[in-house]
Amino acid sequence: MIPILNASGCLDALTAPDVARSLDAFVTKTVTPLPREGNAPVRIAETEAGMLNSIGLANPGIDAFLEHHLPRLAELGVPIWVSIGGFAAEDYAALAGLLDTRDEVAAMELNVSCPNVEETPESAAEVVAAARAQTAKRLYAKLSPALPDVAATAAAVQSAGADGLSLVNTIRGLALDPGTLRPVLGTGSGGYSGPALRPIALAAVFACARATQLPIVGMGGVATGRDALEFVAAGARSVALGTALFADPEAPQRIRRELEAEAARLGIDSVEDAIGAAHRDGGASDTLDSSLRVWPRKALQIR
Repeated sequence: MIPILNASGCLDALTAPDVARSLDAFVTKTVTPLPREGNAPVRIAETEAGMLNSIGLANPGIDAFLEHHLPRLAELGVPIWVSIGGFAAEDYAALAGLLDTRDEVAAMELNVSCPNVEETPESAAEVVAAARAQTAKRLYAKLSPALPDVAATAAAVQSAGADGLSLVNTIRGLALDPGTLRPVLGTGSGGYSGPALRPIALAAVFACARATQLPIVGMGGVATGRDALEFVAAGARSVALGTALFADPEAPQRIRRELEAEAARLGIDSVEDAIGAAHRDGGASDTLDSSLRVWPRKALQIR
């Protein structure tokens, strides 16, 4: 079975508990050391091929989360992954230390790539190392698709102690009001998600699966079982749903069914057998030059 999760911030489990229970693990909205109100509105805007958001990590802070939110989330009966964020490596270390003692927490996702807040001065690997020193729980590093070399960063966080990768976060985008030609979002630009992000996310998963031995949660525009299968073929061992959950609360169950059906249609006995299929020999043999990739397959005529 390929586990299906939600992308952080795309589902309120306490408002929609049945949807959360349909997942194989629930990922919380990113929690920071202190409460944050987030960015000024407008915070969400639809586009032709996805969605922009500029929430700005609005959250109640770690103290309120531990006291009021985490105990209720634990009642859902699914593994809880806590997404944590900060503005320096020491923030991540402090949060990891506090969460390390909580049995309700199955894993932590280190949000080192939010496009809507200031970045930490330290590298992703330094953030992972700081958190690793404070916890024995599983740590997944969530990376940006805008990194100059996402595979090199993945290798670096693996060396720093990461147990897995979440690929990818949103990428910065802009939408203009059709009447005023001014930015729709209050912050101007925001994080872009949805179907148009999928090829970018697939490329990141493919590259990082080659560069590391870490398990990967693939995300970015997953809306169908076929989408999920492509992430699996690129090297993901789990898949997360984001924008799709806003439009279809039943997406987890539907995509599970479609994933199994698409694998069967392709003659794959088990979906797990498709993990990394895109990396196997012979996957790009239908070209004149082995360095090229032709899709869909075309008849080539040489005169």
